[in-house]
Amino acid sequence: MSALSKTFGALTLASAVWFAGEAAGQTPTPTLDQIRASKTLRIAYDPDAPPFSYIAPGSPATAAPQGYSVDLCRAVADQFKEQLKIPDLKVAYVAVNSVNRFDTIVDNKADLLCESSTATLSRRSKVDFSIPIFIDGASFAIGPNGPRDVKQLAGKKVAVLPGTTTEQELRRALTGTQINAELVMVKTNQEGIDLLAKGQVAAYFADRATLTFLLRKEKEAASLLMADTYLSIEPIALALRRGDSDFRLAVDTALSHIYRRGQIVQVFKGAFGPLTTPSPLLNALFQISGLPD
Repeated sequence: MSALSKTFGALTLASAVWFAGEAAGQTPTPTLDQIRASKTLRIAYDPDAPPFSYIAPGSPATAAPQGYSVDLCRAVADQFKEQLKIPDLKVAYVAVNSVNRFDTIVDNKADLLCESSTATLSRRSKVDFSIPIFIDGASFAIGPNGPRDVKQLAGKKVAVLPGTTTEQELRRALTGTQINAELVMVKTNQEGIDLLAKGQVAAYFADRATLTFLLRKEKEAASLLMADTYLSIEPIALALRRGDSDFRLAVDTALSHIYRRGQIVQVFKGAFGPLTTPSPLLNALFQISGLPD
């Protein structure tokens, strides 16, 4: 075999391996190199995860997503303009849901998952996470005379989004207390609140911040209440592809600067209202998680 034939054969084999990696959902090129080449940061968002990530009801089809996590990722993109020396960096949005959100990151369809994902050990076998961006916990909404405790759910229907840590904690709580309740899987948070408002379920389980936002915004939910029970306390973080340490460092650096310079307060107020302030627990999170240079 001639030297030219050997060289061509080697290139063909290398190309085959590269495309096989693409087909398998692997990332042949580091995320930062992709961002530099495309001058675009791809943000994955959930249209139905308020107040972290959502599309406002009645918005036009071209409306950009909003919410705490989305706004924070936009701030990260602004940091990247200086940090990565890409002054004309653009942001592209990729819609996901509670079922396919992590696959979207694994399959290289988006760079950063910006919604309400809880960082867990089991999920870290699939994706990596940034430093924490929020502390929340699973709870549930009820009607005026609804059950105030998980132990009162026996024989009742309760709704929850599938594929969430809230679903896991709810199942664990029901098993631990030996309560036989019927779980109703909903496609959106709004559907869960609607079922509760109509009396078709006794409780709707979700992150407490999401429930607070929905109960405050929805007129039909004016008679609904928040239970005092917490099923869990969970750190929320931005998900990114596993093993891409340079990109994770860039994201954590951007977040740390946003925290330490106080910009996080403006992001928080933009999402939760100008009259609200981060809780002492959340302020402590920002101070502890914001790493020095």
